[in-house]
Amino acid sequence: MTLQMLILRYAAFAVVAMIVNLATQRAILRFGETGFHFALAVGAGTVVGLVIKYALDKRWIFYDVEAGVKNHSRKFSLYTAMGLVTTAIFWGTETALWLIWQTDMMRELGAILGLSVGYVIKYNLDRRFVFTDRQLGASS
Repeated sequence: MTLQMLILRYAAFAVVAMIVNLATQRAILRFGETGFHFALAVGAGTVVGLVIKYALDKRWIFYDVEAGVKNHSRKFSLYTAMGLVTTAIFWGTETALWLIWQTDMMRELGAILGLSVGYVIKYNLDRRFVFTDRQLGASS
């Protein structure tokens, strides 16, 4: 796979995860817009987006076809750990824009900006620390 194809594929998967994340948030926020609902929406959206992105990255970005509970547990744990810092970027940006403007549009813009920056950082962390036993499809 060429570097350009890798970037396009990774970006497409990030967009899919963002859409799933935001759709989950919207579904939860239909029940209310209190601080509790906001926190629940952000947390649930993050979990759903994380699982989707892991499955896509594992198979189609890092070409990791290993199976089994032990393999998935170890890699998903590392994948999640690498995402803690990037999740803080995402949550911080989304929350800041929501607190400043108090609108769904700005909250979602904050989410998109935070997720975009976070995914660039996360790719590099995952490549270095999580999917170390497989070669990338693109030249480094």
